[in-house]
Amino acid sequence: MDKNTARLRRARKTRARIADQKATRLVVYRSNCNIYAQIIDATGGKVLASASSVEVDVRKELASGGNVAAATLVGKRIAEKAKQAGIVEVAFDRSGFRYHGRVKALADAARENGLNF
Repeated sequence: MDKNTARLRRARKTRARIADQKATRLVVYRSNCNIYAQIIDATGGKVLASASSVEVDVRKELASGGNVAAATLVGKRIAEKAKQAGIVEVAFDRSGFRYHGRVKALADAARENGLNF
């Protein structure tokens, strides 16, 4: 089993648990160069809000999209977009990534800006 298969296996467990709760989820994906966040409705069929380090506004502020500063900014933006959509309570789906570094920075920034999870 390679690294990506193992990560997807961990992600499947988390998503099954969130689906049982019927909760709106905050999904995080990170690549080497960028980080992405989406808020997906409880049925899993519709993206309600999204933010990433490839957005034009974010790129103007940052030199690199693959660091903790970028993750913090994306966390802040996703929380603001969620508030505009009327979403306060979400379940955190880290997509099988370890909860440290950029994933943790994004989650902390989202919490500080009003998302509850």
